[in-house]
Amino acid sequence: MMMFNFFICLIIACFIKQAFVRGFLGDVIVVGIIYYFFRIFLKNKFINFFVVLLFCYSVEIMQYFSIVKILGLSNYKIARIIIGTNFDFMDLLAYTVGGIICIILDILFLDVLINKKIKKDIYN
Repeated sequence: MMMFNFFICLIIACFIKQAFVRGFLGDVIVVGIIYYFFRIFLKNKFINFFVVLLFCYSVEIMQYFSIVKILGLSNYKIARIIIGTNFDFMDLLAYTVGGIICIILDILFLDVLINKKIKKDIYN
């Protein structure tokens, strides 16, 4: 799931110029990448959800305070892309939507897949 989200983000970044897709949907998908990466280490999906939202909100708040400029990274394009330079309330909404989608998918699909594997291992 994480790799799928990563490739979608790459496609959006490289080929799509439309503002809503690139800005809002891109942020929703990035939350998916972060969620499933953190999920490797945090087994409780609800704690993971809140940790990811806290992380994303923190990055956005750092953008508000121009952290890239404060750290002296303004000349590095990769730092400006990864950390970001513009605070936007819509990004907070996008992170929340992305987190909600991830936890719903986690509950609906990952729990089902894990339970099927456990039952298969028990009965085989």
